Amino acid sequence: MLNVLIGFISGICTGLGLGGGATLILLLDLFLNFDQHIAQATNIVCFIPSAIISIFINIKNKNIIFNLSIPIIIFGILGSIIGATISSKLDVQYLKKLFGVFLILIALNELYSLIKEYIKNRKSHNNIN
Repeated sequence: MLNVLIGFISGICTGLGLGGGATLILLLDLFLNFDQHIAQATNIVCFIPSAIISIFINIKNKNIIFNLSIPIIIFGILGSIIGATISSKLDVQYLKKLFGVFLILIALNELYSLIKEYIKNRKSHNNIN
């Protein structure tokens, strides 16, 4: 039952564009004690169906810029080959730390965006008064 809940939460995060894969890896590690290599590989397999559904919905809603997407897809495939090769050679503890740093960087970027938006809204509010 726990794996159903983990899949559901990860799917929601994927559909929202909030990093369903990162969420899945975290949940697999925390609640099912998956090895980092196994969690990351499982994430890739689980990501594909969720991503396909999200792609169809976003195509329907005209949210995808195909001219921009095609080079990103091509070089993303190349990057994933390199990344998977590197990952398979890394120690699990190092890989976990690398994943943690990645999550911290995402969090810092989101905090920066929120602060920037807050300052922008505050300035525009002050200009109205």
